[in-house]
Amino acid sequence: MFWLIIFAVLLIVCLSGTFYLITRFHKFGIIQKIAEKHKKLSWLLCLLPLGGICCFAVINTYAVIIILLHLIAFWLVADLIGKIIRRITKKERRFYAEGVFTILFTAVYLAFGWYNAHNVVRTAYTFHTDKPLANGSLRIVGIADSHLGITLDGEKFAKEMERIQAENPDIVVVTGDFVDDDSCRADMVEACKALGELKTTYGVYFTVGNHDKGYFASKRDFTVDDMKNELKKNNVIVLEDETAEVNDSLRIVGRLDKHYKERKDIKTLTKDLDNSKFELVLDHQPNDYDNEAAVGADLVFSGHTHGGHIWPSGYIGLLIGANDFVYGSKTIDNTDFIVTSGISGWAIPFKTGCVSEYVVIDVKN
Repeated sequence: MFWLIIFAVLLIVCLSGTFYLITRFHKFGIIQKIAEKHKKLSWLLCLLPLGGICCFAVINTYAVIIILLHLIAFWLVADLIGKIIRRITKKERRFYAEGVFTILFTAVYLAFGWYNAHNVVRTAYTFHTDKPLANGSLRIVGIADSHLGITLDGEKFAKEMERIQAENPDIVVVTGDFVDDDSCRADMVEACKALGELKTTYGVYFTVGNHDKGYFASKRDFTVDDMKNELKKNNVIVLEDETAEVNDSLRIVGRLDKHYKERKDIKTLTKDLDNSKFELVLDHQPNDYDNEAAVGADLVFSGHTHGGHIWPSGYIGLLIGANDFVYGSKTIDNTDFIVTSGISGWAIPFKTGCVSEYVVIDVKN
């Protein structure tokens, strides 16, 4: 409910801010000259830049909203700074520098965000454990939040799996939000096939996220059960509040996502397990850190936050207690936690608060 309120507020800001932008476009010198003889025409011309922004609706509505919000925010700041400078220098404006700066800055800033969303980088972590590992080390490659159809379709996802294969992983883990409401069956099937073609020592493991089930299931041409069956058909091990004893030294605990009412608490899930093994917990949302540390998990891997996605949204999640962590790694007692920013992201084709990534985790004795 909180996020629905946030989105509603942002939509209202966009609508009211649009009128503000029209008045800003009208301040440019060429528009002012036209206004001297053709006042109505000058205001109509101010709608043209907004029409250009609306062309991004071919991607989705969220892209338009994000562009408008950034343009409004940056322009407000630029106007304020310009006003302060003129007051200090006591000089009149000769041309509308604030407007030129805002448009250029917004274009560069969001181009950078577009690149971050569409370019997948490699992020590496190294941890040490006293628990014995087979061959003295373990290489885990983790991904989350592919949200198929936003920046990665099935074909592009398969290309990223080729990069992951080149890492020579012992194990690959996928922690949810594999698909979204707008994902199509063809992309889902191709992505599942790509996961199934990975050659690893111990296999590929999957846990569901909040978007995998779908919030508007009727929009998709497949169900969450279809997705899970396709994963299993490709030898991907789906864990839903289940544990997998991988070998004599490694256990994986895959948790149901937090939004499932039937989800078990971590203490119940692990109460009868031997803690001599290295325990990797897969939990889509990073919001049960204290309990996961209390049961002695060795490593917890999560996604969900997209690393903040659009700055400063990640900090909002922290402030309202929705998440325990936004991005990176941290340690509580003897438990290491990692939150990935995701190999893609939800709905918005920009990332201004983070990068898109896959994560390589080396655990060593």
